[in-house]
Amino acid sequence: MLKDRIRQYWILMRFDRPIGILILLWPALWALWVAGEGRPDLLVLIIICLGVVLMRAAGCVINDYADRDFDPHVERTKQRPIAAGQVSPKEALIVFIVLCLCAFGLVLLLNTYTIMLSFIAAFLAASYPFMKRYTHLPQAYLGIAFGWAVPMSFSAQTNTIPAVAWIMYLAVILWALVYDTMYAMVDKDDDLKIGIKSTAILFGNYDRQIIAVLQVIILGLLLVIGQIKQLDWPYYGGILIAASLSAYQQKLIFHREKPLCFRAFLNNNWFGMAVFAGLVMNYLLR
Repeated sequence: MLKDRIRQYWILMRFDRPIGILILLWPALWALWVAGEGRPDLLVLIIICLGVVLMRAAGCVINDYADRDFDPHVERTKQRPIAAGQVSPKEALIVFIVLCLCAFGLVLLLNTYTIMLSFIAAFLAASYPFMKRYTHLPQAYLGIAFGWAVPMSFSAQTNTIPAVAWIMYLAVILWALVYDTMYAMVDKDDDLKIGIKSTAILFGNYDRQIIAVLQVIILGLLLVIGQIKQLDWPYYGGILIAASLSAYQQKLIFHREKPLCFRAFLNNNWFGMAVFAGLVMNYLLR
């Protein structure tokens, strides 16, 4: 019985699907490497990474709680623990609170500025799942919520948030808008039936073109970061690989086939890794 409960909580927190952790972790690592000039403080690195893992789990839990009346009607989500009746809404709220408290306990080891920023992070993560009821831009709100790790990483490392941090934050918001729109393209038919809003619905037949424009802007912002920080060729090599991956994602979503749209979403893990690898090599060679 206990083993089954733990398994259901594990699934509820999406620890069986670590891709979400990775996609959210890359921007935090970008920020830490830029803020720390390639040598981030070890304690800060550990706390930020663990915080991302915990808050992603908390975000998944509160998302399933918020969507408990919708998920049973969507093919991809009907087997989630709350939708399938394996975990009660009350249990989910308790798990969410515990995860948030654990994350806050970690943040208390950092400076006061970062502790204050963590309250904004908690509000954004808790409110995100409800946005799809009121706006067609919940994917942008996702970026605002989980991209908040960028300014927090800068504040934790340097006790300040410079202009380059906000440029990176904007790039991450737009990146989330891109990959979560690809994700939403998979659920578009079901979302239309049950009345859930998304950018995949908002963009309509122009979804691929808008995603392409956003990808170009993201790459442009990453280039600006390189210029501001006077980064060297390894970083730009990482950007070139990221650009190639963006082109590949466009190929995947060209016919809007659900399995290929999902593959495009997953491919964004390599995009984030390419940028990070470029940063690591840049500072190592220095």
